[in-house]
Amino acid sequence: MRQALWPDSTAGEVDALLDDPHAAVTAWVAEGDAAPRLVGYAEVGTRPYAEGCDTSPVAYLEGIWVDTEARRRGVALALVRHAEAVARAEGVAELASDCAIDNEASRAFHIAAGFVEVERIICFRREIPASDGA
Repeated sequence: MRQALWPDSTAGEVDALLDDPHAAVTAWVAEGDAAPRLVGYAEVGTRPYAEGCDTSPVAYLEGIWVDTEARRRGVALALVRHAEAVARAEGVAELASDCAIDNEASRAFHIAAGFVEVERIICFRREIPASDGA
């Protein structure tokens, strides 16, 4: 399921994440109603801060995925509510998340789940040349 969420990630990256004691990432899965199969996945971490948040640390919804056949049945919302309950039990007061600026489906889900949009950014990168040409 994580591979469906982040198709470019490798098994080695996942293993490294799970082996890192400082990663503070937890994953939950949801089971389907009719057949015993996994239909949803949420990955939540803890960050020292997040845009628009007033407290620290902040629970951070790193990613969420629901099988196409199980969408619009409350699976993703149940995973978010579970993340909130775990964070609350650990004394964390805020849950943050993000999505790509052009991902309207994710934005709509976040709004429907009670998230409030706090900021929009466009990120840039530039490779530093190996030498300055001198």
